[in-house]
Parts: sequence; structure tokens; C-alpha cells
Amino acid sequence: MGFLEEAAGAFAAVEAEKKLNPEGGVLAEGAAAVAGFGGVEAIENLLEKKEETPGQ
Repeated sequence: MGFLEEAAGAFAAVEAEKKLNPEGGVLAEGAAAVAGFGGVEAIENLLEKKEETPGQ
């Protein structure tokens, strides 16, 4: 996984947080960025496991 995918996930999460909670502060945006960064990795791991599973 490249840095661009991780950065895009973090950016998307921050933008979503801004839309859902316009009065949220820097800490909320930081938490969203971390969640988005980790979310991309979790999705990639899930897809890799599905590719490794034969017969499905």
C-alpha cells in the first residue's frame, strides 16, 4: 500500500468529519485522520485475505 492511498483515506475521513460535525475541533479532525489512515490498511488486509481464500 502506498502513501497516496493512506493519505487519501485520511483526507476523506477528515472531510467527512467536517461535514458531519462542522463545529468539531482540531482533535476531532486528528482522530478522523488517524481512523482514515488505519481504515485503508484494514480494508486492504481484508481484500488480501479474500484473494488468498481459494474456492470462494
